Parts: sequence; structure tokens; C-alpha cells
Amino acid sequence: QVQLVESGGGTVQPGGSLRLSCDASGRTFNIYSMAWFRQAPGKERQFLVSITWNGGGGRTINYAGSVKDRFTISRDNAKMTVYLQMNSLKPEDTAVYYCAAGPRIILQITNVAYWGQGTQVTVSS
Repeated sequence: QVQLVESGGGTVQPGGSLRLSCDASGRTFNIYSMAWFRQAPGKERQFLVSITWNGGGGRTINYAGSVKDRFTISRDNAKMTVYLQMNSLKPEDTAVYYCAAGPRIILQITNVAYWGQGTQVTVSS
């Protein structure tokens, strides 16, 4: 099994920034891709961005178009940790943000094998 633990959520004013972290533990050798999703109240869970661990230290990053200019994913090569840097936050970014992982590239919910518990991000003045 793989355990994912998110951190870094909170409340921020519009235009502000937050950085989320996701630490993976357990059978992490099964992980090829990690990703971030979010779910706002009353809405479906939405894919935001994913990153892969390719051979030779390479990576592939896929962004949802709606956040590509404001959100940045990165990873710590020494451990199975990914970050989501969120800038220019808007009230509509308010949601629970979930970390996800799986043995294949993640572009949608059906690609996900493991989920974190989620962390709340609230953008409000």
C-alpha cells in the first residue's frame, strides 16, 4: 500500500499564494505518477496537474488548462514528495485539494490508485 499525506492548506486572501506538499510512503516503488486534484462543494473532483518519474531523472508534466498559468508542480528527487505552488489565488480556487498517485500517468480520476486525505484551501477576503 501507499500512503499520501498532504499539508500546507489554509486560508489566504485573493491574489495570495500557498504551497501544498504531498509526502508518499509505503510501497512507493509502485508509483510512476503523482498528481493534484481539487473538489469544491457540490462539484466533481477536478484534475489539476500531474508529474511522472521517468527513467534517467526525466519527468512529464501535464496541466489542466484552467490553472496552467498560476499553479506549478514540482518534486523532490530525493524522496517521493510533490509540491503544488499556487499563485494569484482566486475565490473560485476554494476547494479541498487532494494528492494522488498511481502506477501510470495520471490525467483523470480513473488513473488514480491512491488518494490522500485532502487539505482545505480557502481563498477569501
